[in-house]
Amino acid sequence: MIKAIELLKAKSQIVGLVPTMGALHAGHLALVERALKKNDRVVVSIFVNPTQFDNSDDLKKYPRTLEKDVALLQTLSKDKILVYAPTVDDVYEGKTVSESFDFDGLEFEMEGRFRNGHFDGVGTIVKRLFEIIKPDSAYFGEKDFQQLQIIKKLVEKHDLPVTIVGCPIYRETSGLAMSSRNTRLKPAYKKAAPFIYKTLKTAKIKFGTKSANKVTEWVESQFAKQPLLKLEYFIIADEATLKTVKRKLNKKTYRAFIAVYADDIRLIDNIALN
Repeated sequence: MIKAIELLKAKSQIVGLVPTMGALHAGHLALVERALKKNDRVVVSIFVNPTQFDNSDDLKKYPRTLEKDVALLQTLSKDKILVYAPTVDDVYEGKTVSESFDFDGLEFEMEGRFRNGHFDGVGTIVKRLFEIIKPDSAYFGEKDFQQLQIIKKLVEKHDLPVTIVGCPIYRETSGLAMSSRNTRLKPAYKKAAPFIYKTLKTAKIKFGTKSANKVTEWVESQFAKQPLLKLEYFIIADEATLKTVKRKLNKKTYRAFIAVYADDIRLIDNIALN
């Protein structure tokens, strides 16, 4: 990969990167299509990163569909996409451990509270991919909005020469945010899961007239009535700091974040509130 990138750079080619863990779906393809419009070549990395899983069972069950992924990418372009699908040893050189990062506190909010060491794992793999591929731009979906903010902080703090591009959440027709984990949902849970986005949309309307605490209480009460969905958290936070809102202030941008278990599958989503 390093040699291929050196050849492209020698020809002054603009290189984009779309980092993925594979099991590609229409949401990933939308990121790749956006990258193809702005870059001469696009690298799609396909790597299930062990250091960002705090649950070994989740890591084991994570879908791995490399041949299908490559076939999907070929429907977008036959010659402008490079697939980078390394082994764990390729990336970590025999030491499968995370670096420690300071993301100015972003890493301790929401997902950071519930997934121990997760963002050290994310920072480690993204920084490593940037070192190998040296992209001009990298594309990330807003479904993992906290991750997007953390990667922007990584680039800022480590002075990395890459532009981070956030792309809108891509949804199934039901409204469910697209995720590789959706393929593992049993039919009853798949049918119940769109309730997550439906609730977020109503919460957005309520946030116009009610306090963050009142909206949070309402969301919790709605999920208490859902036998198939278990709410892990619902948080209204400042977009910039990701701190939970105590009082609404003018000139601040807020976003609602949610994590829900459908059986043993964890689904996340978010929505801009203003």
